[in-house]
Amino acid sequence: MRLRRFAARLAARTRTLWGRIRRRERREMVAFRRWIEHTSNLLHLTVLLLIPVLIGAVTFVSNAIDTLSFLLFPPLASGTYTLFSDPEGRYASPYRFILALTVGALCGLVAYGFTAWVHGPTDMAIVHPSSAALAIFLAGGATWALDVEAPSAFSTALLTLVTGDVEPVEYVVSIFAASLVIAGVFALWREEFYERRAEYLYETVRGDDHVLVPMRGDGEVATRTAFFAARLAAAHAAGKVVLLDVLPPGEVVDGEAAGSDSTPNVPVSETTGNPAADAAVERLESTAHQLRTHVGIPVEVVVASGDSLPATTEAAANTNSDLIVTPYEEDRGFLSDYVRGLFGGEYDTVAFRSVGSEYCWRRVLVLVARPGDSAHAMIDFASRLAGETGSVSVTTCISAEVERRPAETKLANLVETVNGNVETRVSKSDVTAFIDANAASYDLVVLGSSGDRSAASRFISPPTFERIREIDCDVAVFDRGL
Repeated sequence: MRLRRFAARLAARTRTLWGRIRRRERREMVAFRRWIEHTSNLLHLTVLLLIPVLIGAVTFVSNAIDTLSFLLFPPLASGTYTLFSDPEGRYASPYRFILALTVGALCGLVAYGFTAWVHGPTDMAIVHPSSAALAIFLAGGATWALDVEAPSAFSTALLTLVTGDVEPVEYVVSIFAASLVIAGVFALWREEFYERRAEYLYETVRGDDHVLVPMRGDGEVATRTAFFAARLAAAHAAGKVVLLDVLPPGEVVDGEAAGSDSTPNVPVSETTGNPAADAAVERLESTAHQLRTHVGIPVEVVVASGDSLPATTEAAANTNSDLIVTPYEEDRGFLSDYVRGLFGGEYDTVAFRSVGSEYCWRRVLVLVARPGDSAHAMIDFASRLAGETGSVSVTTCISAEVERRPAETKLANLVETVNGNVETRVSKSDVTAFIDANAASYDLVVLGSSGDRSAASRFISPPTFERIREIDCDVAVFDRGL
């Protein structure tokens, strides 16, 4: 008996430990996935892992072929780093990479031949000063004329003069062949992975197409929120909207006794005969009909009973929703407990504050503070709403002119994968002042919830959405789920 109880306790502890390990693994995977969504992190990881493999492969071939010189690797490695570290930069061209390395080597070969003709044959271990000067002069002139200027060209021009036991001509051929391989791998990587990284890495591009809308507050506000959610979901072929109404605890929903603290979401067919539920269904179906008619998207209707926050998250789980769009709510000047509870929860959440009467958002302003998964999500949502005929302005605010160049690079990396009419703006101004001055030119302002900031930071400097009270356009506040 004791042995059986011990075995049972051991099994229970083992299951508990295994569950903790699995939860830790999931948290680490989520953290890594969000870390690698930063373009700079992705490029650093690529440089760290891919370049050693490429250089190792070329080295393996070099060891197998005696005519290849190890001196081809320094310019090859530096050129490869230039390609992969800045795939959209000035030197990130396979054509430029191959031609610059090869032309540099040819210039070195010409300089070597000219020096040998003028001064006679010399020891390959000793470089005549005139050879080095002529090689650099020819490399500079040739790359300038061909518009393929690259630092690695000057390296190959000089290394051709000291090829050791390998003939300079063979060194030029090996440079061309090795650069051809590296350029081919880079072109394939950039075309099939880097330029399509949003499909593989950015979750909101692949998801957030089943949208749950808690129909709270004023009827017109809730309806506009539902249309906003429908426009988001309609951008994906698998998009769907779920309209949710949560009845107070104690309301009978599915025939169970009144007084139940919480009843999960219930199919509409099971609410028949309950006046409160029937009235809720009628309200939801009226809005659902408008969405189906004007947006052309599948719409489900769900009625739940219980406390608002747990009933909403349970409905999201039961309907397989991956985004919650709720009307923006305040309580005595602060974010309501309901919206605050959704922010920081497990689901991506948008709090939508409406001031207009239109159901289309074609001019969208996205305020970005830092790169990351939240920024990608906000830009993705904005491009969904704007569509092919609208425009999206992705903006960041800086405090000093020295920050402008890094800010421009940050925005360029963020919008590279977005289709449509997208512009980037860097403004040297306070973000609140910028919004006040420019909001009237847009239909919608999208900004983050500052959920990644500490409580102390938010206390010292409240989130931007809490500092903009009266602006002449709609506002969508996005919070990234856990």
